[in-house]
Amino acid sequence: MSGTVQKSPEHAEEDQITEEERFEAARLTKLKSRMVYEVIRQEGRSELSRPQSSIWWSGIAAGISISISLAMEAMLRTGLPDREWRPLIENFGYASGFLIVMLGRMQLFTENTLTVVLPTLADPCKRTILGTARLWSTVFLANMIGTAVAAAFFVYGGALQPEVKQAAVEIGHHVAGWTAWETFLKAMPAGFLVAALVWIRPGSEGNEFWVIVFFTYLIALGDFAHVVVGATELFLVGFEGDQSFLKLIGVNLLPTLMGNIIGGAGLFAMLAWGQVHAEVQEPEKSR
Repeated sequence: MSGTVQKSPEHAEEDQITEEERFEAARLTKLKSRMVYEVIRQEGRSELSRPQSSIWWSGIAAGISISISLAMEAMLRTGLPDREWRPLIENFGYASGFLIVMLGRMQLFTENTLTVVLPTLADPCKRTILGTARLWSTVFLANMIGTAVAAAFFVYGGALQPEVKQAAVEIGHHVAGWTAWETFLKAMPAGFLVAALVWIRPGSEGNEFWVIVFFTYLIALGDFAHVVVGATELFLVGFEGDQSFLKLIGVNLLPTLMGNIIGGAGLFAMLAWGQVHAEVQEPEKSR
């Protein structure tokens, strides 16, 4: 007895793919990487042309807002029992500040390691290079001011409950205890993951919340170093008077900055550019 099911002519016609559907499938396949690149490139060009004052205040807002990651993580640590599984839940708090910053479209330094680098790679002229340097320096300084304000508020403002504040200080001491080399190595994966998050977001419309949570949870769970969240942690330790700001900046903050830049702009941005540059440049050559 044959196991083959013969389809009626009506069903056979329904299963046939039309020429229009083939064209649409081919079009969507070609658009994948190239369209993601174009969305990020246009966003980067827009950022490079924004007024300095807008970038400045957005960067300060991002620095203050990202401090919620430390506060939320400390709250979860205080509220959970001290068990082996606690970090699995506690580290979800790390995503809270990123959600505020990224969904609020604020200026976060590690996001700009990809968005403004792609336009520079596509058109490496004096204007784009100077624009990138201007944006990076403005956003980084603004982020640092924002995190310093937030850390000072946590220490002197009395907003956090004593046990939550103590947990936040413990987290800060953990980060401040790394050597410069350890900090640098831990910062590269964080820079890479944030750049990957920026690359994936244009194709995750409607699911941005979960994409941000997933990638930032990986950063926290992996105990990686993010320069902006880390600045809040380090400034908190400094304002508590436990370690000098000179040591915290030289041994911990600057190596984190370099590691994030290499992981985001040096590794991921170059890989992202490598997979699309031939497709992007071919149409330009054919004009």
